[in-house]
Amino acid sequence: MAQRLSVHDVDPAANQAVMALESYVGSSALERPLRELIKIRASQLNGCAFCLDMHHRDARTEGEDQRRLDVLSAWREAPELYTDRERAALALTEVVTEIGRHGVPDDVWADARGQFDELETVQLLMAIAAINVWNRLAVSTHQQLPDPL
Repeated sequence: MAQRLSVHDVDPAANQAVMALESYVGSSALERPLRELIKIRASQLNGCAFCLDMHHRDARTEGEDQRRLDVLSAWREAPELYTDRERAALALTEVVTEIGRHGVPDDVWADARGQFDELETVQLLMAIAAINVWNRLAVSTHQQLPDPL
């Protein structure tokens, strides 16, 4: 499948706008392993090969356990592998990523708020929003995977 266009090449300012959001997320108080799990789970739901490739690599480089990455798409079936905080973030990631289906149910929101204070909740929502923007750009344009390392 050929790449349709490069957002960065066509309009670097558009790419920089999303990078500003990514920079905000990267400087947030959310722990990096959690941010990577959010990115991977949203990318799984959105079918974004480019982002899955990138964020699996990033997570492994940061020392994430391969087993947790392997079963992330079925995290509810292996709750012992993820903390309460991670499970709350993953549940929120799923419903926000697929927000058009059922919105954000009160129980999912309550679980997230039980694990994250107000500022962290904003940061969590921004992390979910950022990866969803990247996914939509990459999937829409058929962004090509980088060459293997």
